[in-house]
Amino acid sequence: MIPELGFIALLIALLSSFLLTLIPLVGMIKRNTNLLSYAWNFSYLFAIFSTISIACLAYSFSVNDFSVEYVAAHSNSQLPLFFKIAATWGGHEGSMLFWLFSLSLWTAAFAFFSRKIDPVFSARTLSILGFICLSFAIFILFFSNPFIRQFPLPPEGRDLNPMLQDIGLIIHPPLLYLGYVGFAVNFAMTLSAMLGGHVDAAIARWTRIWVLLSWFFLTLGIILGAWWAYYELGWGGWWFWDPVENASLMPWLIGLALLHSLIVTEQRGIFSYWTILFSLFAFAFSLLGTFIVRSGVLTSVHAFAVDGERGTALLLIFFLLTALALTVFALKVNLRQSAVRFSVFSKESFLLLANVVLTIATVSVFLGTFYPMVFSAMGWGSISVGAPYFNSIFVPLLLIVLIAMVFVLATKWQKMNRTLLRQKSILLIPALLIAYLIVHFTVRQDESLRFHFSAFVLLSLAIWLLLATLWINWRKIGLRRSGMILAHCGVAFAVVGAVMSGYFGSEIGVRLAPQQSQMLNGYEFRYIGFTNELGPNFTSEKAHFEIYKNNQKLTALYPERRYYEVRTMNMSEVGIQWGVLGDIYIVMGDKLAPNEFSFRLHYKPFIRWLWLGGILMALGAFVAAVSLVQRKKHHGVFIGN
Repeated sequence: MIPELGFIALLIALLSSFLLTLIPLVGMIKRNTNLLSYAWNFSYLFAIFSTISIACLAYSFSVNDFSVEYVAAHSNSQLPLFFKIAATWGGHEGSMLFWLFSLSLWTAAFAFFSRKIDPVFSARTLSILGFICLSFAIFILFFSNPFIRQFPLPPEGRDLNPMLQDIGLIIHPPLLYLGYVGFAVNFAMTLSAMLGGHVDAAIARWTRIWVLLSWFFLTLGIILGAWWAYYELGWGGWWFWDPVENASLMPWLIGLALLHSLIVTEQRGIFSYWTILFSLFAFAFSLLGTFIVRSGVLTSVHAFAVDGERGTALLLIFFLLTALALTVFALKVNLRQSAVRFSVFSKESFLLLANVVLTIATVSVFLGTFYPMVFSAMGWGSISVGAPYFNSIFVPLLLIVLIAMVFVLATKWQKMNRTLLRQKSILLIPALLIAYLIVHFTVRQDESLRFHFSAFVLLSLAIWLLLATLWINWRKIGLRRSGMILAHCGVAFAVVGAVMSGYFGSEIGVRLAPQQSQMLNGYEFRYIGFTNELGPNFTSEKAHFEIYKNNQKLTALYPERRYYEVRTMNMSEVGIQWGVLGDIYIVMGDKLAPNEFSFRLHYKPFIRWLWLGGILMALGAFVAAVSLVQRKKHHGVFIGN
């Protein structure tokens, strides 16, 4: 009866979200504070029963209850227990339930931490969150119920998709969901502030914590997804400009712009319109990403479903919430901002430039993602928008962003600091020298720098940003500024890793028999042989390589080709030697003769700097959020009606 218990818990969660939406609304209309107080109780009730519902589904996976249709479609008795639990969100129905569960956690968290601020504002925010929760609870109940039984009982399940049988992808979706859904809190707070007739510095200060935490989870989810694509898919890259990858990038870019806009609104009382629109669109793009992954309108290796009916329902939720938000913006926003003067060379100007660039980047990703679909729907044929389009747009935008970031560090509010600007500008000279030395000692002798001029410029600017960020008075560094330093250093490290691995990496496809070898970038890849092995739910052919440099053995690598019998799928497990200055990377291909295979050999310089950069950016957001929490403990916060 556990699946039925999970379904009943889902029904109670739906009822709780309905009451959370309705009761505070009635309380505000009747000015009844007792009714407002119920918002907190229903928030916790919704979180409790959402948790019970997903726990019941996870239990059904753990005990191999194949009478549940969703469990049978995504699990198998031979699947390791850890993967069985993770299979809970490995398909469409379970992932949507996890989406609702994440939303319940954010709602309960806001309810808990909003007890000391204005109760009307908090109750109104919780009511809006309740409406979002209700929309998705209804969607799950009628379109994506994971508790449906099937008869007769199948003897075995279909198994989890082999691509998902990896720790990277197990952690990757929950982090993305927490990031996506977290923007709902800021969305609801912004709507509540507009309905209350004010958006000021106090609102900006309070909402920034929630944006930082959402952006923290989303950044970790994206960087973990890039790492998974790198080592699991076996193509040697980390970003494919896939529609689903773009779905996570759009709210990430808008969220980044929102963070910087909130700083200006809090510190200077300006950019309020930017802040409001970024707040609304950050969650709107999160909803759009949910639609992309689960509608089937765009084909992707990451997509969960291709059900048109579900896609239509999700699109309806997206349009309903987005239209509601923009209508409130059009009718209720009448900001009275004092005239604030600032020079062209000031912190405000460069943060405004960053907002514009990030907006252009988001719109470019949106057009590149959806234009092929519109082109096909209009009957004009088919068209592919890939890396050349995105790279041609993002390289110049990235150049502008890196320069703007340096000048933000070199300027003050309202005016230019000539001494600081001169100090930061001088650092460009050592940055150019360091970039040249990195390329000179990393790239093969047959490479020519002139073919990668844009890469060299990007590399130089990234190093300039790193030097400018670290060239500070460390004795005056507090927790708040530490977050900024970590995030900006993370951007610099990520750009270095992306540029070096993308422009200066090397690869070659070969056919090797035992004891044959191949040279690449000064490394000798010796193929020793292969063995057949048996895994818990797969069989594999595992190759044995020894890597030499200057006739000295560095390491041994064991790439695999796995065959999953239940799913009848082949998967490659790459062999990787991690290194601070570069990775050696081997992909095992098809068997061409009794002992011969095709292999793809890669050398990826500085690729680990990309992962380090993403982690530093996320850590910077987390540290900044902690510093804001500490400030509120010391100074308190109150938001009026």
